[in-house]
Amino acid sequence: MPSYALGIDIGGTFTDVVVYDHDTGRQWSRKVLTTHDDPVRAVVTGVGAILGDGALEARHCTRVIHATTLFTNALIERKGAVAGLVTTAGFGDTLEIGRERKFELYDLDIAKPEPLVPRNRRLEVAERMSADGTVRRPLDRVELAVAVDRLAAAGVGSIAVVFLHAYANPSHEAEAVRLIAERHPEIFTAASHEVAPEIREFERASTTVANAYIKPLAHQYLGRMARQLADQKIPAPLLLMLSSGGLTHVAEAQRAPVQMLESGPAAGAIAAAFFGRTDSGGDLLAFDMGGTTAKLSLVDGGEPRTAYSFEAARQKRFIEGSGLPIRISTIELIEIGAGGGSIAHVDEIGLLKVGPRSAGSQPGPACYGLGGTEPTVTDADLLLGYLNPDYFAGGTIAIDVAAARAALTRLADTVRLPVISVAWGIHDIVDESMASAARVHIAERGRDPRDYALLCTGGAGPVHACHVARKLGVSRVICPPSAGVASALGLLVAPARVDRVATVGVRLDRGDLGALETAFRGLEDEARDVMGDTGLKLETARFQRLADGRFLGQGFDLVVDLPDGPYDGGDRDTVRRALTLAFEAAYREKFSLTPPDVPVEFINIRVAVRAPVAGSEVVLQGRARRGASPVKGRRPVWFPETTGFVDTIVYDRARLAVDDRFAGPAVIEEEGSTLVVPPRAGFVVAPTGNVVVTLDA
Repeated sequence: MPSYALGIDIGGTFTDVVVYDHDTGRQWSRKVLTTHDDPVRAVVTGVGAILGDGALEARHCTRVIHATTLFTNALIERKGAVAGLVTTAGFGDTLEIGRERKFELYDLDIAKPEPLVPRNRRLEVAERMSADGTVRRPLDRVELAVAVDRLAAAGVGSIAVVFLHAYANPSHEAEAVRLIAERHPEIFTAASHEVAPEIREFERASTTVANAYIKPLAHQYLGRMARQLADQKIPAPLLLMLSSGGLTHVAEAQRAPVQMLESGPAAGAIAAAFFGRTDSGGDLLAFDMGGTTAKLSLVDGGEPRTAYSFEAARQKRFIEGSGLPIRISTIELIEIGAGGGSIAHVDEIGLLKVGPRSAGSQPGPACYGLGGTEPTVTDADLLLGYLNPDYFAGGTIAIDVAAARAALTRLADTVRLPVISVAWGIHDIVDESMASAARVHIAERGRDPRDYALLCTGGAGPVHACHVARKLGVSRVICPPSAGVASALGLLVAPARVDRVATVGVRLDRGDLGALETAFRGLEDEARDVMGDTGLKLETARFQRLADGRFLGQGFDLVVDLPDGPYDGGDRDTVRRALTLAFEAAYREKFSLTPPDVPVEFINIRVAVRAPVAGSEVVLQGRARRGASPVKGRRPVWFPETTGFVDTIVYDRARLAVDDRFAGPAVIEEEGSTLVVPPRAGFVVAPTGNVVVTLDA
């Protein structure tokens, strides 16, 4: 009996759906425009189309994995629930005060991000917990009841509960959640000890409030998604991609949907690491460009880098401190508003700019013919000859070339330049924006882009990849099969993952190693329970221990890998030395030097548990030669190397065979994306099926 895996990735412009047959290695994919008023509708349309076109039976779908940008967009667009906050007396302004530092020192008109909960819905109650977890003042249940009733009367759909030092003793928060459930069972709750149980009140409050803000939306959306898939006779349970690049089940995602804020970009990074491992040696720049945004992440040794905090909804996209701090595990990446739908415009001093505003899927670029009139990157790429209007998204979307030309002509008249010059300017500006952001991101991590290959995914990624690579000094570009839906494919190879954190505050030179081991085991047991709910066999799980460490007296932490436990057996001095050396090695790698004779302390400890999902094997194998020529035709394509149009061969990706080797310029088309190979470059089809481009060959 066949066994299919179904991957669903909802982006800002397109919803990608992929079905993979694990028995034959065959796959089916479909891109449909995202329906922002009801994202589930696009999923139902895409799944139905794939099952119908492939004559596939829904009952043979044994896995369904989903990633979405819905929750991130809800934060950015402020379209979450009406939320309230209950906090310790005297701390109602924590969200407003933040860290009291300006993200732009000399900006007199600086605008900090508005808190998700306004002051009139941030209520304080009497209670106090010490930093060591002892109760200094019991929770005033009467005052709490009054506060909760006031919030309910104000129409809140969700309440965040953030009490001082709840990471050390969560009893007051747990009591408050019980009281809210008793008095107003229809109101969702989010307690900080369940969402971000670690020190630093502002970050903990910000993360918990964000969770409360999107929780009603997540509960409704994920429940409806599961029901719709069941209505289509798909028996497999729904699994969700987390920002960390792992999978979890619906109940866990509904409990803490803040963990899914970066699920879509995470899927792209996981896909890049998987598809590029063989042909890059494991070190690559994962470049994912879709209809709304472009993302880039570093992959070292076959694994994307992991961060343990990020900022959502930044006021200034590249400036730290201008967004809402979120304390979750996430794949480390940069993201800019540069996608196929990014709108080109002239600023107040007459310069051509592109993005971050996007036409999205509604109304979409002018060429979609859905009401969009402003010029976008896709419109420019169409006039430059990079895209085939008769084969856009596999021919499922009708393209209006005249509308694209009209939109660009209006912009060209404004700047008094030829239309093609403006089209190339749009393309070049977007590429430079991505390359500039990538340079900073790579340099901050002490890396040299020339040591990496660039792997491109997304509907627009392969169009722009070679030009971005040249700007970065990268000599190799890798384009995997089905690059346009690679994020959805990444869902199918991702492991299940659970991350847990706790604050401990242990000095390694004199701390209690037995207590440290007990804390780690507690986190591992908690993670094991969540992993068990996915239905996976726990004997396949891999447990990783980490810690947020620092030298005594420092004001910042460094997350480092630790040796496996246990830490409470054998020679304690040997264990202390091993833990200290693990931290010092990581510190030295980042900062080159360590201070002499300064004790190390662990502020937080972390556990990351991964387990491979049964039946997640995806075969990387190129096509053997079957006689048919891969040449599809020819068309004029504009290249800056020739400052004009060049009659260029167009190849059909589906007919390229392993070891096929051709010189650029060339255009390689497949259903969901188009790879543009410039002059002075060549490409070969690797045994994995990847197209490997060598620039300046």
